[in-house]
Amino acid sequence: MVSKSGEVKQLDYCKPMESSKEIELTKTLIKYKAVKPNEINSCMDFCSAWLQEHGMNVEVLENEGLKIIVANLPNKNKSLPKVILNGHIDVVPGGEGVFQPRIEDGKLYGRGSYDMLGAVATMMLVMSDLTKRDNLKYNVSLVLVPDEEKGGENGSKFLVENGYLADFVICGEPTNYNISIQAKGVLQLKITVKGRSAHASRPWQGDNAIEKAMEVYRKIKNLPCFQETNTFFPKESFNLSTIIGGGVINQVPDVCSFDLDIRLLPEQNPEEIYNLIKSEVQGAEITLLKMGVPVLVDEDNIFVNQLKTIANKVTKKDIHFIGQYGTADTRFYSEYGVSAVEFGPAGAGHHGPDEFVYVQSLINYRKILNDFLLHSRRETL
Repeated sequence: MVSKSGEVKQLDYCKPMESSKEIELTKTLIKYKAVKPNEINSCMDFCSAWLQEHGMNVEVLENEGLKIIVANLPNKNKSLPKVILNGHIDVVPGGEGVFQPRIEDGKLYGRGSYDMLGAVATMMLVMSDLTKRDNLKYNVSLVLVPDEEKGGENGSKFLVENGYLADFVICGEPTNYNISIQAKGVLQLKITVKGRSAHASRPWQGDNAIEKAMEVYRKIKNLPCFQETNTFFPKESFNLSTIIGGGVINQVPDVCSFDLDIRLLPEQNPEEIYNLIKSEVQGAEITLLKMGVPVLVDEDNIFVNQLKTIANKVTKKDIHFIGQYGTADTRFYSEYGVSAVEFGPAGAGHHGPDEFVYVQSLINYRKILNDFLLHSRRETL
């Protein structure tokens, strides 16, 4: 079963499998080793050709040297509500061995198998399935992006800024079937504090910038807004990431800088928090490194409830709504008011040497998406 935290509590397969369409296509994607731009683009070329061969109308875009795929069904009906299936084909680096996929005990091992090439392969197969159907409840597009692992600015952000939006978006990030309807916002800052140099034997003649910086750090960390939690996020996310100060041991340091990586609750406004910090902290230079909006989808949203009902039925598990402490491409859609969730198959170890996805979960995932897109009750929207 799957716990509320998303942890897999038992093996998610019925019997060991050696081959299926989901397995073979995922294996192929893993072998592209889509880390560098040329490898990512080669993988995109394969996906584009595969989707065209299986009946899709494919648009290939390019941004900053990286290819993006938008695939539509030939029986596209613009009058229907639009759903986007969003997947990234880029993966994090690793040794050669992790790009040699293998099957063991119902698990498909390999870099990206869980995050998120297994989901991408399954979404491609779902699109192929839908070309054979004429009773669709939604206008469905598949978008494959090249850079989620590095921030998503050249992929999903580029798409939404150019009007590739929908009524509902499913990002196939690894969630062990649970549905992430919240994700924390991001506020990354560089704080620089200046002091005055002096000989270390006479520190009273100087003004220690490191000590002053630590006072500033504690003042920011103790702001009430950073003590808040909610049902989905019982722990705060406030991290002192780097600190640079001092040059030699026998000198009072005259400058110190540190970086903060702060993740905000969906109810908190990153810009308001940034302005609060600037107003509360005097005598320090504050540089904004990154600001990202949170994701907040209503628990009563008809799309997510239909998806949850179908996932419960297919998996025979108790699927939960969850929140993600980290960020994904859902945030770009959220910025435009689009309901976007993370929902993916079951596995473990993403970004690690033993990353795997349960084969049966890919089969289940394909059925869930098909059932959602074919049998959801559009009249309730």
